[in-house]
Amino acid sequence: MPDDHREHEHMHDHGHHHDNRYSDMEARVRALETLLTEKDLVDPAALDAIVETYETRVGPRNGARVVAKAWADPEFAEWLKQDATAAIASLGYTGRQGEHMRAVFNTPDTHHLVVCTLCSCYPWAVLGLPPVWYKAPAYRSRAVIDPRGVLVEFGVELPADKTIRVLDSTAELRYLVVPERPVGTAGFDEDALADLVTRDSMIGTGLALAPEDRS
Repeated sequence: MPDDHREHEHMHDHGHHHDNRYSDMEARVRALETLLTEKDLVDPAALDAIVETYETRVGPRNGARVVAKAWADPEFAEWLKQDATAAIASLGYTGRQGEHMRAVFNTPDTHHLVVCTLCSCYPWAVLGLPPVWYKAPAYRSRAVIDPRGVLVEFGVELPADKTIRVLDSTAELRYLVVPERPVGTAGFDEDALADLVTRDSMIGTGLALAPEDRS
């Protein structure tokens, strides 16, 4: 069985704090949320629902379209491999912090898992808001130490002979995982293919949906 191995691409300076404190933007958002809630201008439950929508539905649709095009268009897939930043930008999705993107393609032999060990760098432009667990110290440490065990907890049990590569995201370089295209999708157009791409599959903590599981 190939040993699971890590690909660390750290820049020495992420450009912000690496501890558990909020970033300036997060602190401002928290302060505004608290103020609006205290003045009864915002229902916390409604706010939570909005955040959940952007975490799991609206935001990741950008990335899903990128993946679907890569599945359907070999020339785009090659461009995505060579220059993900430009390929993704061609579809209108660009990072707001000047970060570069790298696309990694899952294969029958290799599965990629993305983590940011020092903070929570995340490709907002293609995946929307980062999920809460992505920022959690438990995920950030265990994804590196025991990636196979972490995947099992997410419901992903990979063959023992499949290599898991752990990719360490930074503020300067962020990753998009292109999951394996599900079987039985030969006749699907890009819209139908995009419906099979989940946020978790583009982080590596999940797989693309089978056609029969499409909601």
